[in-house]
Amino acid sequence: MKGQRLFSAEGLESARLLRLAVSFSLLALLVWFLLGVLEREARKAEEQSANLILNQLRASLVIKGAEVMLSRNGRLEEYQGINPFELVNHQWPSYTGLCKGPQYEPGTWCFLQEEQNVTAKTDRGWLLYTANQPITLNGRGAEASESLAWKVTTEYADRNKNGQREQSERSTGLKLSPVSSAEQSVLVQDARH
Repeated sequence: MKGQRLFSAEGLESARLLRLAVSFSLLALLVWFLLGVLEREARKAEEQSANLILNQLRASLVIKGAEVMLSRNGRLEEYQGINPFELVNHQWPSYTGLCKGPQYEPGTWCFLQEEQNVTAKTDRGWLLYTANQPITLNGRGAEASESLAWKVTTEYADRNKNGQREQSERSTGLKLSPVSSAEQSVLVQDARH
């Protein structure tokens, strides 16, 4: 009797539905796993792209710092806060130029100019990268649509190893320094007003 029900039309239909449900469950599990892998790889690709640009900008600052020091009539301090993208012959579509508006497009770089007063703008400022998704750049994390900031500063010979620059310690080059979270929040608030 049991064997007859198993091979009946109802039994075969139930078996097909069970196989279909198991197949869809396995397919859904596979798609979920693949989407996780795709998201992780997209994050890695964005991090590598941003790090590549940062490394190229740092290399151009080393070269510019050497040029200034060799010229003997230039001072490294005059180059603090410059836009490092102007030192590189680049064709990155992710660089949008000067930052415009209170919100910045995710996945892009821009240069936020420092304003001295209402009427005068300066060519000094901060480099901003707005993350497309949660990423980590050089140990600094950013959520999606959150910006990370850097500023061109001078390196110096820290002879007494206290992390503070004294008058007697001379400049040795240019570098791209991360802007702290506190400074960055002030920057973003000022840019929005």
